Amino acid sequence: MQINKIMVVGAGQMGSGIAQVAAQAGIKVVLNDIKQEFVSRGLNRIESNLEKDVAKGRKTSEEKAAILANLIPSLALEDAADCDVVIEAAMENLEVKRNIFQKLDQICPAHTILATNTSSLPITELASVTKRPEKVIGMHFMNPVPVMKLVEIIRGLETDDEVYTLIEKMTLQFGKDPVEVNDAPGFVSNRVLMPMINEAVFCLYEGVGKPEAIDKVMKLGMNHPMGPLALADLIGLDTCLSIMEVLYEGFKDSKYRPCPLLRQYVKAGRLGVKSGRGFYSYNK
Repeated sequence: MQINKIMVVGAGQMGSGIAQVAAQAGIKVVLNDIKQEFVSRGLNRIESNLEKDVAKGRKTSEEKAAILANLIPSLALEDAADCDVVIEAAMENLEVKRNIFQKLDQICPAHTILATNTSSLPITELASVTKRPEKVIGMHFMNPVPVMKLVEIIRGLETDDEVYTLIEKMTLQFGKDPVEVNDAPGFVSNRVLMPMINEAVFCLYEGVGKPEAIDKVMKLGMNHPMGPLALADLIGLDTCLSIMEVLYEGFKDSKYRPCPLLRQYVKAGRLGVKSGRGFYSYNK
């Protein structure tokens, strides 16, 4: 099957990044969200990224225009009716994603592959709400999508080998490096990363060190490009909490218990960069 057109559901930071790399690969991309302002914000983010590339000499103005021409705004899931692949990048909530997959299953033609950018939720469970579980797969991109090379490709219990091969080929076309992973809570990336972030929050919670000290230890001592608390702010503390809860629920192991301070910050609306304040302040 030739992949000529895809839809990305969700025009936020992850969705717009996925749409950008797909458009850069020469694929027609329908960028969908529930409100025009969300779609416009996503398109503006892509244009801003491309403008920076032009300013730095990485792309020409003509290349930028060609990429933007591959993007089609959408407010209706029905626009997926002629798409070969749909990549869902909505909020990290199982019921929201299940609802989207049920609707897409009814809208899309039989050959359409349904992929999800979930960072931790079970692919098999999402596939179970469709009549095409063999065509459901996980594509976990890393943030920021235009920069980070890795994509975890996650097989559900029923995912066809042919579907995996097609998605792997498309991922390479996007200029990314695919890694095959089986369906388990948190996959590989967040099963390793999130407990480390959670433990850093416990260090803060228990007064072991201040945020700057904790992050500096991991940056200078472990050669991490970012400290875990700054990374949590970038990811979003609500997303971190959601993933920790998936791990805790999935394994029933106390080592995945979310730190109470993480819960408190999320309840207070301190979500990190996107809210202007998390473990650090980002107000201008």
